Formats: sequence, structure tokens, C-alpha cells
Amino acid sequence: MALNTQPNLARPDDFYEALIDMHRDLDDAQSQSANAQLILLLANHIGDHATLLEAMRHAREGVTDASVQGAQAHLCGRMPF
Repeated sequence: MALNTQPNLARPDDFYEALIDMHRDLDDAQSQSANAQLILLLANHIGDHATLLEAMRHAREGVTDASVQGAQAHLCGRMPF
């Protein structure tokens, strides 16, 4: 199964709102636990090892890219979005 990195959510704004609501009233530790449980549930649903490894690689690269962009934006006095 190839990782689909193209927009694929039928209702992305509703999903984002639900994701934010999932974290409402949780402390940092509870929020991290909820994220970990969500990741494991979705990983189990996907089930394909190669696809999961590719997703982890993309996620890791996204963090690295965001850190570089954030540092550049900070130096230029602007936000990275």
C-alpha cells in the first residue's frame, strides 16, 4: 500500500476541529497520551509496515523542515505560514 500524501479528507476543517476538541481540557501529559493512542489506533487500522515506515519518514522530515522554516522566519521577523 503506497502512502497517499495528497489531500484526501472529505471534511478537513471538521476533522481539524474534532482533533482540537479531543485535546480540550487535557494537560500536556494527557494530550500526548491521546496523540499516542490515536497514532497507534490509526497504525493498526493501516496495518501495512512499509506504509507506516514511509509515514514516519514523512512526519520526521516535516518536523525538521518546520524547524528550519521557523528559525528562518524568526530571523526575518515573520511567522512560518
